[in-house]
Amino acid sequence: MSISSVEPDRHALPARPLRRLTFELFGVIALKIAVLMLIWWLLFAPQPKPDVSPEAIAHRLAPTSQTPSAGHP
Repeated sequence: MSISSVEPDRHALPARPLRRLTFELFGVIALKIAVLMLIWWLLFAPQPKPDVSPEAIAHRLAPTSQTPSAGHP
């Protein structure tokens, strides 16, 4: 009875490790760019500018018309 002392090669690298690493890095970079663009679009995207014309400001600052109450003539 003989026992083989040959062990499987545990240090064998995959066929193309640099290609897999390249795809993973490009995937991570693309994901980061997509997340940053989403954050910018949700939080920092230009908002519509308010109407600052004199007429619009006068309308906003004008007193509201109130109806007289029943106790006052």
